Amino acid sequence: MAIKITDECINCGACEPECPNNAIYEGGVEWAIADGTSVKGSFTLMDGSSIDADQRVTPVSNDTYYITPNKCTECQGFHEEPQCAAVCPVDCCVPDELYRETVDQLMTKKNSLHL
Repeated sequence: MAIKITDECINCGACEPECPNNAIYEGGVEWAIADGTSVKGSFTLMDGSSIDADQRVTPVSNDTYYITPNKCTECQGFHEEPQCAAVCPVDCCVPDELYRETVDQLMTKKNSLHL
């Protein structure tokens, strides 16, 4: 399951540098699959659509830091636990019930982001 940042976020930014997939962005900042990954060319998103890895995508949130589920692997293959949740001072990094994934699915996603 991907991680999400709730409305309780205080915009401290502690989570952003901890993400090995560069899946965390400041509110209002557009994201791209290529940011912090080795992906080039076409990439298939979780909804089955394809985009160019360099294409900028609309922010998930304009007000607080956010995690794009298309890049979140819950730190599988990198750490024992999601690092955003480990460093969050207000415990607002929680499992995103909209994106339930198995460890195998998360590892497949990790491997697709880091060729």
